[in-house]
Amino acid sequence: MENKIIIRSMDSQDIFSVLEVEKRSFTIPWSEEMFRIELQNPNCLYFVAEISNVIVGYVGLWIIVDEGHISSIAVDPSYRRLKIGRALMQNIFDIAQKKQLKGLTLEVRASNIGAIELYKSFGFKTEGRRKAYYSDNQEDALIMWHHL
Repeated sequence: MENKIIIRSMDSQDIFSVLEVEKRSFTIPWSEEMFRIELQNPNCLYFVAEISNVIVGYVGLWIIVDEGHISSIAVDPSYRRLKIGRALMQNIFDIAQKKQLKGLTLEVRASNIGAIELYKSFGFKTEGRRKAYYSDNQEDALIMWHHL
């Protein structure tokens, strides 16, 4: 039986569930306060992915004039490879089209091959590198763009 993925806008009541996904996904997770600030910013859009009323992933998009920056995307490790990341990314592309954005950008760890392949499947291309971007291990970040 296939569980349906529901993508919806994130609200402040979702923060604790999103924090659990965040802690399971990143070595340096965002704090509750960081998410609260993001949700209050009119230029930030956040969405959650739910399966059977359980939040299993989220994505954030910053709107900067006519471009979008994917600030963060995460899927709970126990729910990966179920096309949740793909559904979250498709939602971002739908928003970008509605808002007539000219491009989308993001940073990704150079070693995160799974995420890089997902982004490439949406047409993102590597256009730069930030040396020692991640403070936990000094890993480089790839700067990826998709021009719409």
